[in-house]
Amino acid sequence: MHQLRAGSRACSPMLWAVLLTTGCVPTVEAPRPQVAAQAPVRQIVPPVVPPGATPKPPASLVSAVTALGRGFDGKVGIAVRDVQAGWLVSFNGAAMFPQQSVSKLWVALTVMDAVDRGALSLSDEVVVRPSDLTVFHQPIKPLVTAAGYRTTIGKLLEGAMTRSDNTCNDVLLWKVGGPSAVRRMLAAKGLGGIEFGPGERQLQAQIAGLEWRPEWAGGAGFLQARSTMTYEARSRALERYVDRPYDGAAPEGITYGLARLRQGQLLSPGSTATLLTLMAQSHTGPRRMRAGLGPGWALAHKTGTGQDLGTLGTGYNDVGVLTAPDGRTYAVAVMIASTRRPIVSRMQLMAEVVRAVVRTAPSAGAS
Repeated sequence: MHQLRAGSRACSPMLWAVLLTTGCVPTVEAPRPQVAAQAPVRQIVPPVVPPGATPKPPASLVSAVTALGRGFDGKVGIAVRDVQAGWLVSFNGAAMFPQQSVSKLWVALTVMDAVDRGALSLSDEVVVRPSDLTVFHQPIKPLVTAAGYRTTIGKLLEGAMTRSDNTCNDVLLWKVGGPSAVRRMLAAKGLGGIEFGPGERQLQAQIAGLEWRPEWAGGAGFLQARSTMTYEARSRALERYVDRPYDGAAPEGITYGLARLRQGQLLSPGSTATLLTLMAQSHTGPRRMRAGLGPGWALAHKTGTGQDLGTLGTGYNDVGVLTAPDGRTYAVAVMIASTRRPIVSRMQLMAEVVRAVVRTAPSAGAS
């Protein structure tokens, strides 16, 4: 059932904002040797909300989100949250959707939390071995020889967040203690409506109706095994995943987490700046939410893309923090669990949600 509601969970004032930057897509190579430094900060005076007041979202944004959600042919969830004022606009936003690579955000949050606690350092060395390789998108793969590839936690984090490298992310996941460590972090930070799956290799195998085998590291064996399955078997497995995603999250839960990250409530100021800067430098999904930005607006985001079967696409997502020219910020999540609409239509939906926020933002003259 579609849901549309204004949230009443108010957010505390934000004192500092990250000056977000973007970068160009490099050729396949090692992740850049420098992890993005802390971004410059500038003070923001958030809007004053009278005590006891319940901020309401712009009516035009409510109408726009409703129309976009209802008008899209597929299972879609949308959430837009004003980070400073606290209001929420949601369409089907409490339902659980496949995250796919959006879940890399929670691994990164766990890594930076470990850095804040002194359990890890971004300069710690790591050797990525052939047995660590995963499936699908992994730009680091050509660098991993039989002897392994020596890198650092910081470089792996950059590869995972700016290029959505599955192997970089999976190595980080196990470095922090595996899926259970991420789940403990989510619970400790009070981030509800977000689940975490079994890791990239196991997740993708389960989605296809398979059990992961160690000899599939690198992906070729997995793809070959998947190609021998019948269409019916794969379809049943994919339907199970979409109905009850192993890595599910609600758009409302994701925007709550993003808002608290942006407010500096989840990490230290330095770690907050590092993570948001990496998200701003993401090379993935340039025609998704980023395509809807207006002049002077910026986006720090994480995309996700799931497996397809025939014309059916699953787990097509983009979530992030929009920053307006006046410094106001909005946490936005657009998630498509399943659709047969072409990729261009999926991207257009995401861009239109951002355009709706830009049009209705106070800085754009909306009341």
